[in-house]
Amino acid sequence: MSTLSYAVHDSVTMLRRNIKHALRYPGVSLGASMTPIMMLLLFVYAFGDSIGSGMGGGRDAYLDYLTPGIIIMGVAAGSMSTSVAVCTDMTEGIINRFRTMNITRSSFMTGHVVGSVLTTMVSLVLVVCVALAIGFRPNANPLEWLAAAGLLTAIAFAVTWLSCALGLISKTVESASNKPLLVQFLPFLGSAFVPAESMSPGLRWFAEYQPFTPMTETLRGLLSGSEIGYDGWISLAWCAGIALVGYVWSRSLFTSNTKR
Repeated sequence: MSTLSYAVHDSVTMLRRNIKHALRYPGVSLGASMTPIMMLLLFVYAFGDSIGSGMGGGRDAYLDYLTPGIIIMGVAAGSMSTSVAVCTDMTEGIINRFRTMNITRSSFMTGHVVGSVLTTMVSLVLVVCVALAIGFRPNANPLEWLAAAGLLTAIAFAVTWLSCALGLISKTVESASNKPLLVQFLPFLGSAFVPAESMSPGLRWFAEYQPFTPMTETLRGLLSGSEIGYDGWISLAWCAGIALVGYVWSRSLFTSNTKR
């Protein structure tokens, strides 16, 4: 077998391990979807009428506007479990056992990342089902749904690599669960809940140039069947940049930690 074949085989083994953990503790795996769902219900039923009327529509119109932002928030929320899982493996001794085994070093991180992306996508299905149950009505055709799924996968992949690095720099599980909070709530400071045009000048500038705003607008355009302009390419560029930074950072941290 070639070096690449060994790496793929070891990564699949680690992926299988993480999937078994996810199936054994479904509350932890799918718990990340609870925050977006609660935010969806809160904003629609508590503030939907007032915010919707301020945007020139009603509660149903605001639900259609809000749901893509909540879905993006669900992707960011799913990164927390990766940070905790990586920190747990690094601090509870299992990594010492992996050191003695003939496995590819990168397979440890790859298994965590791919496993987290899969569980995040399953969680997003739950979020979308709740949104549909309360009245969300997208106008996307099958091709646009496929593009939306691809975009969400790319975002989850990028954010999960960053979360993996945050887990590697954490000394305790508690700190690992806190570090991704900024990523999780960054969509709040974008166009997820209200249009960036309605914000104050300073906050509007930040909202327009942070990564989650073009991602949210791209997903909103795909699900509504409207034009997305350059937001799609900008979103993919952000995903590539975040994934590259997360991968390089994670690899460097993991190499230095396993040499101790």
